[in-house]
Amino acid sequence: MMTAPASTSTAPPRSRSLRGRLVVLWVISLISAVAVGAVLVALFQQSSSDRVGRADALASRACDAIVDNYQFYTAGETEAPADLHDPAVQRALQAVVVMALARRTGIEGGIWQQNEGSLAYAFPTYEGTGPKTDLPVAEQGAIRTINTEAWSEERAVAARQTGRQQTMLLHACPLPGPIEGVTAWTMTREYTDRGAGYSQLLGGLAVLFASVLASAAWTTHLLLTWSRKLGALEAGIARHDGLDPPLLAPTGERELDRIIGGLNATTSKLRGARAEAERLSTNMAAAERLAALGRVAAGIAHEIRNPIAAMRLKAENALLGDDARRRGALETILVQITRLDGLLRDLLTLTHRSEPQWQAADIRVLLETCADLHRDVAARQSVRLVVDCVAVTWPLDPARIGRAMDNLVLNAIQALANGGVVILSATATAGALCLRVADDGPGVPDAMRPHLFEPFVTDRAEGTGLGLSIVKEIALAHHGAVSYRPGNPGSVFQLMLPLREP
Repeated sequence: MMTAPASTSTAPPRSRSLRGRLVVLWVISLISAVAVGAVLVALFQQSSSDRVGRADALASRACDAIVDNYQFYTAGETEAPADLHDPAVQRALQAVVVMALARRTGIEGGIWQQNEGSLAYAFPTYEGTGPKTDLPVAEQGAIRTINTEAWSEERAVAARQTGRQQTMLLHACPLPGPIEGVTAWTMTREYTDRGAGYSQLLGGLAVLFASVLASAAWTTHLLLTWSRKLGALEAGIARHDGLDPPLLAPTGERELDRIIGGLNATTSKLRGARAEAERLSTNMAAAERLAALGRVAAGIAHEIRNPIAAMRLKAENALLGDDARRRGALETILVQITRLDGLLRDLLTLTHRSEPQWQAADIRVLLETCADLHRDVAARQSVRLVVDCVAVTWPLDPARIGRAMDNLVLNAIQALANGGVVILSATATAGALCLRVADDGPGVPDAMRPHLFEPFVTDRAEGTGLGLSIVKEIALAHHGAVSYRPGNPGSVFQLMLPLREP
């Protein structure tokens, strides 16, 4: 059995679905968060640069302050102290440094001599447990280098060492006076991972990270919720016949429930319209049945009146005649009774539709049997019967289809009053069997074609007009149809039977 291919539908592009749009929205949010984070980092770096610049200026002024204090201390002195390591000398030099740095938070410094090294060191604003008097060991190399550079070039020198967490700023200034090779130096550190700016940066990045995570979680929740509810709607609709849409239950989502409300309102109107249409259809069907019953009753009255009139005439003649006339009258009456019996049998066929007795039948054998049954009648009218059919097996009711073919063949033979050819053929297509009876006669008059398969429609005086109606009923019982089309020349009657398992 051939089946129609399943219908396919093209899925819309992902960007047109709710899921795709939410994902795009989340990606845009992620890009925006990354951009804002980059701006925050850039602003922090700019702020750090500004703070480093201010610290560098403070360290430079602190070095100048040491120079000023030293000049005041050595004013009027023309000779250098004999022992630079004399505790009194070192205390005096340290006092010079302390006075210069006392109000300069975070700045340490001292006095350096090229041969003797550090002569004084102070860090007055050190936030430890006590005053810091020892020279930083880790920075001694850098301190020696910058002081040597300042002494050799006889000018103020600055140096900067940038690390991951801090920037160290160094300044050195040559000291004029009686002591040879002496320079002043200052040093400060600017931490990039401390302070309000760094805390604000961390807070901003944390808020952005939390926002991205929250938006991702919320987007995922929306996707799962909408997908689940849309899936439930699709399943609910799929469980019902497409001609009878169901009333859908609310989902709890305002937007979806508005759509569902509109669908349910449409469904209610559709059901009301269908009920009204069914009521009108029932009334129309009843009216059509009454009209058809009237036509059938008129046809039956017409068909029965002629045999009854013939039998009455023969009976009256028999009463007045001899035995031979009475015998002939009785024979005529029997013929008319047989005619009435056939008419009643045809009417029962039209009015009592029953389920066919399905079985696999050899169509070529069925057509050849039908042709053999009517060859004698055809020969008397010089009509030739031809069967054109390949071997094919089809599920149908052989007895009822055989009767339908008998009616079509007899009509074709009767249409060929002066001889001709009647062709019985069959072809099996995709899911349907087509039986044809074609003749090369004069064809059906145009006026009769719209009513050809109605009861009691005939152009022959001796015909009942029920043959084609019976063919139509047999076709409908097989879920098929019968049709007529003019030949070239003649007529072609076609019986279409869809494939159905027996």
